[in-house]
Amino acid sequence: MTTNDQATASFAVHIPDVELEPEPLDPEQIVSGAPVVTGKVLWESADGKQLRGIWQITPGMVTDTEANELFVVVSGRATVEVEGGQTLEVGPGDAAVLREGDRTTWTVHETLRKAYHITLP
Repeated sequence: MTTNDQATASFAVHIPDVELEPEPLDPEQIVSGAPVVTGKVLWESADGKQLRGIWQITPGMVTDTEANELFVVVSGRATVEVEGGQTLEVGPGDAAVLREGDRTTWTVHETLRKAYHITLP
């Protein structure tokens, strides 16, 4: 099923089985290791301001500036340090919210796969 098909119909996917596509990291984001990021947008609003999808990262440490995001970890484990805020320990079954503009450092201990909903400004 394509993203366009899913925008017009209800759907379900088995998150562990979804084939993901490469989403190369900016080398400046990599702090240590050789993490690889893959993902797939499952649905996007007509105005492009809301995205729902699946994202995966292999072990390593990376930095990021976050969007307004709710995610649920399906597999793997990571420590997410929010600059000036909390340190989040996330693993299977955990839901987390990141705020637009949060500067984070992700230490991925085990390949992490999450389902997400992002709202863009």
